[in-house]
Order: sequence, then C-alpha cells, then structure tokens
Amino acid sequence: MGRSIRTKEYQNFALKLKNARIEAGFTQVEAAKKLKRPQSYISKSEAGEQRLDIVEIKQFAKLYNKDINYFF
Repeated sequence: MGRSIRTKEYQNFALKLKNARIEAGFTQVEAAKKLKRPQSYISKSEAGEQRLDIVEIKQFAKLYNKDINYFF
C-alpha cells in the first residue's frame, strides 16, 4: 500500500468539516444542494480527497454557522 499524500493536519481539517456538517444537521445531499455542488464534492471534501481553497472554506463556515477559525 502506498503512502498517503494527506497530512495529519489536513485529515484533522477534513474531520472538522464533517463534524460541522453533522452538528448543523445537514446530510451530504442537503449541504451539496445549499452550496449548489454535487454530493460527491461534499464527500470528497470530508474524505480529504478534494482540496479546498479559503473561499470554499468560508462558504462551508457560513452554511454550518461556524467561525472560519473553527476549521483551523
């Protein structure tokens, strides 16, 4: 098995992203609809397979009613 390119820090970020969605009471499908993205975008973001830029993180923070610093 090959080594993961994901850092521990990014794995922690992805876990916080998933937890924020769950705490906000959204399914992946519901969050995707609100962000006008496919469900796979949410899934891959939470799995750490989809790298997010700061603008996207800001959108997640707003949707999940979290301060952006929560994710860092």
